[in-house]
Amino acid sequence: MPEATNGNDRYWVGFDLGGTKMLSVLTDAKFQPVVRRRRKTRDDDGTITMARVISTIEKTLEEANITSERLAGIGIGCPGMLDLDHGIVLEAGNLGWKNEHVQEELENAFHCRAVIANDVDCGVYGEYRFGAAKDAHTAIGVFPGTGVGGGMIYEGKIFRGKNCSCLEVGHVEVLPNGPRCSCGRRGCLEAVSSRLAVSAAAAQAVFRGQAPKLAELAGTDLASIRSGALAEAIKKGDTVIEQIVRDAASHLGTAIGGLIHVLAPDIVVLGGGLVEAMSELYVETVSASAKRWVLPSYAKTYEIVAAKLGDDAVALGAAAWADSTIG
Repeated sequence: MPEATNGNDRYWVGFDLGGTKMLSVLTDAKFQPVVRRRRKTRDDDGTITMARVISTIEKTLEEANITSERLAGIGIGCPGMLDLDHGIVLEAGNLGWKNEHVQEELENAFHCRAVIANDVDCGVYGEYRFGAAKDAHTAIGVFPGTGVGGGMIYEGKIFRGKNCSCLEVGHVEVLPNGPRCSCGRRGCLEAVSSRLAVSAAAAQAVFRGQAPKLAELAGTDLASIRSGALAEAIKKGDTVIEQIVRDAASHLGTAIGGLIHVLAPDIVVLGGGLVEAMSELYVETVSASAKRWVLPSYAKTYEIVAAKLGDDAVALGAAAWADSTIG
């Protein structure tokens, strides 16, 4: 069991609430992970509660054999519409939350300062502090997952609106009159480039008999057609699946080309399970697509790279952001 060696050490908790599994990471003062604890986000009854978040953090501290008095602070990356100034999740459909006072509940439970931020913003901040975008002037992150999340770090700070997070790149239109998105509009990036969109297209290919390797690995069940299964099917020769993934990555590159014109990043980080499983394919295809859209004068001003931190990005970024925000 890990154990603190100095009673004066101070620790941070970074928490990722953005996936099907929540992740709590206890770090030391230099943001080196001490304990990681992963747990299904939903309770047995299908709900997601702050009580579950709090108990996960408590178990993380227990495993490290430290008390909450030694916490310097907690940072938590949350999806949805957030009131960043007051630490409230105003609405998060995939959590089933409305007006959840996350910051207040964490502070009451652990008697230390807490801060919330958009989960993708935390992931990009993590890459800026410790990973693929370290010390960038302007870093954009685009993370295709269930949706397509975006975030930006500008001169060391998370770029945000007055009252809420921004860079909802998943709802940029890339295909006029295209597939219907979860938001109700048509042709959003999320509708053509998310893992859900890729998996749905792949399931159709299996049903039509065009992807025999994926049929063996996952069948037509969307829940089974995960990033790893898609990558393995491509390795084993399912060319139709490769084309589906490349089409999705190409749309991603189109949107990124527009972001480069508007925001002039020096680095664009691609993250999430799809990219992690097929980083070479994604970086190559997204880069080629963005290049087709970017003006020649911008061609050498940016680099597109894969994220380095994997599953730790959001939690480490949340912990470091808490330090930056509340000191």
